[in-house]
Amino acid sequence: MNSANIRKICTMEIVLPKREDEKESIVLESPKNIVVIGANGAGKSRFGQEIELLYPERSFRMSAESALNIKLNQPSLSGSISKLYLGRMADRQLVDSSIGVSPYITEFEQLLYLIQHEEFESLVELKNSLVDNKDAQSQKTKLDKTQALWEELFPHSKLKRVGEKIFVLSTDHPGSYNALEMSQGEKVAFYLIASALYAPEQAIILVEDPEIYLHRSIMNVIWNKIEQMRQDCVFVYMTHDIEFSSSRDESIRVWVKSFDIENRTFDYELIDDSDLLPEEIYLELLGSRKPVLFIEGTDYSSIDVKLYPYIFPDYTVKPLGGCTKVIETTKAFNEMKRFHHLDSKGIVDRDRRTQREIDYLRVRNVYVPDVAEVENLLMLEDVIKTVARRMLLDGNSVFDAVKKNVFQLFDKDVEAQALLHTRHRVRRDLEYMIDRRLSSIEELSEHIDTLTDNIDCRSVYETICLEFRQYIKDENYEAILRVYNQKGMLPQSRVTQLCGLVNKEKYLSFIISVLKENKEDACNIRNAIQRCFGLSS
Repeated sequence: MNSANIRKICTMEIVLPKREDEKESIVLESPKNIVVIGANGAGKSRFGQEIELLYPERSFRMSAESALNIKLNQPSLSGSISKLYLGRMADRQLVDSSIGVSPYITEFEQLLYLIQHEEFESLVELKNSLVDNKDAQSQKTKLDKTQALWEELFPHSKLKRVGEKIFVLSTDHPGSYNALEMSQGEKVAFYLIASALYAPEQAIILVEDPEIYLHRSIMNVIWNKIEQMRQDCVFVYMTHDIEFSSSRDESIRVWVKSFDIENRTFDYELIDDSDLLPEEIYLELLGSRKPVLFIEGTDYSSIDVKLYPYIFPDYTVKPLGGCTKVIETTKAFNEMKRFHHLDSKGIVDRDRRTQREIDYLRVRNVYVPDVAEVENLLMLEDVIKTVARRMLLDGNSVFDAVKKNVFQLFDKDVEAQALLHTRHRVRRDLEYMIDRRLSSIEELSEHIDTLTDNIDCRSVYETICLEFRQYIKDENYEAILRVYNQKGMLPQSRVTQLCGLVNKEKYLSFIISVLKENKEDACNIRNAIQRCFGLSS
């Protein structure tokens, strides 16, 4: 898509269906995508149909269910592969457009016909061009583009064109099979990629159950790729899958609660991308087979909420706010495992926790990273080097400069940081020393008075200062990340500028964009961060 198309999409307005008891419709200004979420039977499909009625010329429907299954007596939608196939058949006078196509052919088979027909037309065009220009070259077809992305998703398989058919070759085993014999996941991936290419420019692409038949390991990857491929379009996803809803960055999320068929109005609520999904949705949609990861973070603008779904893709990530809520919920969820059968873990910031506290939490499935806070994860050596390399810079030189800046910052803050750690350690020591067997206030008062006699705050402080200064002397970068609680460290270390990025937000966005690709660089970043939790993929 050219830049003109992308600029035009930025000013696109989409009017949503009527809401109960409201005279004026809601108008969305330049949405990147819309996720319509709700329980089965709430009216998600109807919501999509209403949008289609409002924009009949621009709507294009995609449904994996329709692609793989024959549905008798189902009329062709206003914009779809079936509609395009019907038009092609009518042009060739092979079918009466008023009657429709054979009910015994799936939309996937219709797609294969269309894509092969374009191949034929492309070859004829090239042959004619070679008559006048021997240097003429063929243009990339929809099959070329589909094949490239499909093989990226299924690296152990290759597509081969033989005559009028497409075959799948395995790089691990000899032999091949017809595209019609693909697995459901392979067919759906092929169908979604190719279908999106057939949508008209500036289309509203309506996708029913975008997660169906797709393995979790490729679901987010394929939709990220398709969205990048069709940046001129707006995607409207209709789903009951909370994980898929959370995976769509910068989306407008519409929570459909019910549909009034008589008045053709909906009870729905807009959930801004900066808001957490209401608790009712989690209760309503609970049914995920993936284990749950409870994390800190108050909204979708926090680093935890943005980053962890890509670091722990095998988990449903649920932000809860503060660390106390994470610890309590993880404990309660695990105690109720006999009811829901889902494993759950929690993640809280290290802050200034002692090893004794960390060990206590880990036994209870709450993990603490080997860095002081979540921002420090973005300062890990492998993360910095990967970002720098992707920005065509020397990773070693960039990291050495960042490390030098961090040492200087920490050197200035040693006393202040040591005081924070001393305060936390003394408070914890007092808690551990309190005798909970005392039965009267008099005994407790006397006991507390004696506790302070056994704590030498200055000695604790000086020991921590000495330890911190030794980190600087030894150039122990990892140790400094483990103890340095300073949210300003990331910008002050100049890591963003040294990597060629404007600010912390752009730096984080770049890291997430690399993680979305799910390639070698994504693995490097993911493994580096997982190691901080004593985990590995």
